[in-house]
Amino acid sequence: MDRHDEVDAPHPRPGSPVRGSTTGRAPMAALDLLGRRWILRLIWELSREPAGFRALQRRCDDMSSSVLDNRLRELVGARIADRDPTGRYTLTPTGTRLVAALDPLLEWSAEWASELDSDRD
Repeated sequence: MDRHDEVDAPHPRPGSPVRGSTTGRAPMAALDLLGRRWILRLIWELSREPAGFRALQRRCDDMSSSVLDNRLRELVGARIADRDPTGRYTLTPTGTRLVAALDPLLEWSAEWASELDSDRD
């Protein structure tokens, strides 16, 4: 699947075929969603504070409005983010739990990077 196919791909859902899995087991569906370009960045930005469309676009290096719109739709469809009455996007409780679940990965990746750096010495 190339970048352009990804923009129009259906939202990954557990129980439906996703990238890398015909069964759509929940971990594979989550990895499909999280592996989409800009998704993790948007989750990170929303974990810092809620933001409107334009603010997110600026904070994400001026990503195209069509890609941002698609990614936000995917996050809302996956119940990771929601849009409040003022038009700002915010993480849902599910999104907040996802950020907490990613913390061990952040720790592991820092250790991994350090190990790789020490291999260069």
